[in-house]
Amino acid sequence: MTSQNQYRIEQDSMGEIQVPADAYYGASTARAVKNFPISSLRFYRGFLRSLALIKLAAARVNMDLGLLKPELGDAIVQAALEVADGKFNAHFVVDVFQTGSGTSTNMNANEVIGNRATEILGKPLGSKFVHPNDHVNLGQSSNDVIPTAIHLAAAVGLKERLLPALQDMEQALRQKSNEFWPVIKTGRTHLQDATPIRLGQQFLGYAGQVERYIRRLETARHELAEVALGGTAVGTGIGAHPEFAKRACEIISELLGIAVIETDNHFQAQSTLDTIVSSSGVLRGTSVSLMKIANDIRWLGSGPRAGLGELIIPEVQPGSSIMPGKVNPVIVESLLQVCAQVIGNDLTVAEAGQGGNFEVNLMMPVAGYNLLQSIDVLSAAVQNFTGKCLKGLKATDRGPAMVEKGLMLATALASHIGYDAAAAIAKEAAASGQTIREVARRRTKLSEAQLSTILDPVRMTEPDLKSPSGHKSPSRSRREVR
Repeated sequence: MTSQNQYRIEQDSMGEIQVPADAYYGASTARAVKNFPISSLRFYRGFLRSLALIKLAAARVNMDLGLLKPELGDAIVQAALEVADGKFNAHFVVDVFQTGSGTSTNMNANEVIGNRATEILGKPLGSKFVHPNDHVNLGQSSNDVIPTAIHLAAAVGLKERLLPALQDMEQALRQKSNEFWPVIKTGRTHLQDATPIRLGQQFLGYAGQVERYIRRLETARHELAEVALGGTAVGTGIGAHPEFAKRACEIISELLGIAVIETDNHFQAQSTLDTIVSSSGVLRGTSVSLMKIANDIRWLGSGPRAGLGELIIPEVQPGSSIMPGKVNPVIVESLLQVCAQVIGNDLTVAEAGQGGNFEVNLMMPVAGYNLLQSIDVLSAAVQNFTGKCLKGLKATDRGPAMVEKGLMLATALASHIGYDAAAAIAKEAAASGQTIREVARRRTKLSEAQLSTILDPVRMTEPDLKSPSGHKSPSRSRREVR
């Protein structure tokens, strides 16, 4: 049994409740802990930091506006900064699956900051000398603070973690494109042989995928920087000074190093999670794109003898508990699983986005948690994949060795002898086991020199048709320069 002196008794609008004696949270948080014994999921560190900085900015603005005594405001600022630095993480104990507006987490922050500020001023915990509602939450509501904190944490996560990780990945892909440019191999469409392609061109395609998602994520980041702060309960701004949000956003911008602005339409900002849903959708799209890249690399590295074997994937650990010497593409598999998680998270965010009823969305905590988890795990997985797999990839001679045997070399013949004749050569080569060159020698009047020119795989990796006047257009490799 827990002894009575391990608790203090606090009172809120619902009456008395026991709170652990050393807890910096208070009655509202204690009730939430009892009400929501659902999971072990708690908000991410970046979210708590953003939430604390909102409280810090609010205190500074309310002091400047003459609404908060400097003694109390300065203590709140100090306490909020300590919370932002992670010194009180253990006191944020409310489950993610809670009240749909996130009120319990907002009150958790108000109580921790209020109690720490009270302690700074030499008063006992639980005395509410610095009041969680009247002072820490002044000019705010859970309905505008929680979506603002989600937006800020996501914008910072994109700027500081995911975008740099993707930029490093894009650079590594371009470096591999240059390294692999001389390697000509058989292309594949429908998992069947196609015309030749440079391995460097494949990797240039991967770099282009990442480049475009970097642009899309930059757009999402800028949209997330528009915040709901200042709308308070229903978007009207009741209980806040007219200049509160603008001033607070300026302070938050300085603290986070991003240009945070108050929304010009508080009613949409608080009644929907549209920006969060949209941002999650871009993360989903990024994951789908990364899965394509990762799966291609896994297939190209399959083998080493019974697979494609065109790439050597860095070996990082034994692959089997029963098969000696087996090595698996585990870093690739890790990225694929993270991408699957992000895609699943997006479905949750989309469902949460439909949880808006009139002036407030009632699934904010789970939407925020999943968005921030997606950014967190995708950042780590991309960084890990780039460092432990992508940068160490090596090309083998397997791809180039198979080019001469490729049946789709017949494509180059089509413009000289016609589609039907070229198709007949391809079919005979497939049936007989001969090469396209060998069959063409017998079935066409093309000279050896002509065949060497037409079936040159290097020429087949770029446009080759001449204009009607007989002049060939300037050669283009479609190679981007970075």
